[in-house]
Amino acid sequence: MTPLADKLRPKTFEELYGQDHLVGPNGFVSRTVSAGKPLSVILWGPPGCGKTTLAHIYAKAFDAHFVSFSAVLSGINELRKVVKDLESFPLLHKHTVLFVDEIHRFNKAQQDAFLPYVEKGTIILVGATTENPSFALNDALLSRTRVLTLNALDDEALDNIMSRYEGDNNPLPLTDEGRQYLFSASQGDGRYLLNMIENLLPAFDRGEPLEVDEMKALLQKRPALYDRAGDGHYNLISALHKSIRGSDPDAALYWLCRMLEGGEDVLFIARRVIRMASEDIGLADPEALKIAIAARDAYQMLGSPEGELAIAEAVIYLALAPKSNATYIAYQQARQAAAHTTHLPPPKHILNAPTKTMKSLGYGKGYQYDHDTTEGCSGQNYFPNDMPREKFYSPVERGFEREMLKRMSYFSQFRE
Repeated sequence: MTPLADKLRPKTFEELYGQDHLVGPNGFVSRTVSAGKPLSVILWGPPGCGKTTLAHIYAKAFDAHFVSFSAVLSGINELRKVVKDLESFPLLHKHTVLFVDEIHRFNKAQQDAFLPYVEKGTIILVGATTENPSFALNDALLSRTRVLTLNALDDEALDNIMSRYEGDNNPLPLTDEGRQYLFSASQGDGRYLLNMIENLLPAFDRGEPLEVDEMKALLQKRPALYDRAGDGHYNLISALHKSIRGSDPDAALYWLCRMLEGGEDVLFIARRVIRMASEDIGLADPEALKIAIAARDAYQMLGSPEGELAIAEAVIYLALAPKSNATYIAYQQARQAAAHTTHLPPPKHILNAPTKTMKSLGYGKGYQYDHDTTEGCSGQNYFPNDMPREKFYSPVERGFEREMLKRMSYFSQFRE
């Protein structure tokens, strides 16, 4: 039996909802078709957004022969066989679109195998991937193709898909709340929406509107769209980090929970939260690092789900803490200076002299013991003699760093 998603697969660009930036009147695909010159492209987008469908319609628009190729099931030998068949009968097809699903699963050598055929025009390559092509595909292949980004379907696009089904069948017995629940549960995946409708058809036969609770009981919860080794892993931790840096506890909690829903390693999150405490808060609030470390320790002691609350507590605290990257900048600048001056020794007056020979060489000569001074600071030079004094740490006028600024001002007068 043909799945509903295949029965309703769009056959024209007009029926491909949610991707007007590509297939609308001024979209890249529409302009390419109008020009009559097919180009090799990489279709990048989440599951159920229409990548395979777009590839089919793209080939049809050029009256091209369509060959489907799976990166999971096929290899270089299968590719060579396909190309050999095409070259054996060159007049049968003006163009051939080779559609490669999950092209990111090919390794570098396998990806390179496409290059000569794309360059010669033997095939028009259309690759589909859910992974960021910048990381998943090699530069040689990217330079010979155009990356097209497809969006997750919004509620309007999902409603159009449902209405298209209802136009071919009977209206679905759904309340507005039930309809919205299906859109929400789809999470931008048109295929998943149609699969849910197909699963609910026996219940729809009774003719009465289904309540949301009934639908929840009948439908399996869709796994979170998240890849712990892919884009989701890096994009969501970036969103969490920037939400904390931007002092937005609500957004920070949201991205934390998105990662937890996706099954992210909680200790990975905890490590990054500790990093945020040092990088974005620093000495503006010295308690931030303590709380971040304590949250990590609490999770290690309690595990999930109890320990996750400690991570949430740390996230809220860090988001609302005064921000300063002064420590981060000072560290980076000091590292850079150190890398360029590794040949310079410390000044002799701050070196220990445990032997007579070292004393005779001037080690420790002229050193002033800071505790012996009235102010507790001698003001001596601690940089290498041949290196001008540098200023790396510049505290901000926020939080505890205001106190650090006062202390730096106090000690700097003795060095002047």
